[in-house]
Amino acid sequence: MKLTFDTLRSHLAGEPARAYLVSGDEALLVGEAADVIRASVRRAGFEEREVHFIERVADWEGVRASSNNLSLFGSRKLIELRLPSGKPGVGGANAIVELLTNPSPDNVYLMLTGKLEREQNNSAWVKAFESAGAWLPVWPVEVSRLPQWLRTRASSLDLELDDAAVQFIVEHTEGNLLAAQQELEKLKLLAQGRKIDLTAVRASLGDSARFDVFQLGEAALGGDVPRALRILAGLRSEGVEATLALWSLAREVHNTWATTQREGAGARSWQRPSPALETAKRRAGKLPYARLAARIARADRMIKGQLGGDAWDEMSLLIVEFAGRRALPLAGTRAA
Repeated sequence: MKLTFDTLRSHLAGEPARAYLVSGDEALLVGEAADVIRASVRRAGFEEREVHFIERVADWEGVRASSNNLSLFGSRKLIELRLPSGKPGVGGANAIVELLTNPSPDNVYLMLTGKLEREQNNSAWVKAFESAGAWLPVWPVEVSRLPQWLRTRASSLDLELDDAAVQFIVEHTEGNLLAAQQELEKLKLLAQGRKIDLTAVRASLGDSARFDVFQLGEAALGGDVPRALRILAGLRSEGVEATLALWSLAREVHNTWATTQREGAGARSWQRPSPALETAKRRAGKLPYARLAARIARADRMIKGQLGGDAWDEMSLLIVEFAGRRALPLAGTRAA
């Protein structure tokens, strides 16, 4: 079956399905959907959780082994698969179909991916998720709907914003739902029961270093390596979460790739024109997207403590390669 945010909670009111696929580029919404699914699965008695980061074909062998192994504690388990690229390859696609054909009643699969392209929507592995369970494609919130989205979120936090405050947040977060949500949570701490106006929002945004992540993404998109590295170092020294810095860089890498794909197919890009984007387009066809995706995945694992190394250093290398320059080779590989 295919789910939406509106139908997800009602679906999860019953026994969870054996498999869920959540795809999309909106990190906040994908994360929230995954949290709701995890909570429902846990309530249903699937107490263990295993997370697999899929970066190569060999990683599917670990997933197969996990699927066939009985739990050490005799409990059922959630097997979570992270595939940022949304492209499992032929071997991965076959593995998914195999795993979801008569899946064990002791396992639930949850796969999180980036946005799937049109041709992937009808692929056998996506259909396998729909047959064994459900697929929830997460779409960006349209610009025209952002003010209402913000008001709804604010209301859930018992936060009241005037119209000017809402519009200011929309303009300064530029569709970054994660940043907008975090700003609402910060404003809740400052509100103390009073209505938030434009002056309060301006002060809050002015004091918030995390919004420099937009400048980081813009500098990296434009290939301005010295400026991007300075901003990255500044964010680190100010204690900004590495996750936000990585999100900004990953967003621009994906948008560059996606924009060139859409325009190559004759489709119109949804992104606002910008000098940085035009600069990125000129080098887009020569960028090593597989290596960039690998850098992003490595930095993410470092942040989570699942891989040795410094995520900030890995992001520095990502910035250099995104600009079309040579960087250090990936661990375990030779330089191109």
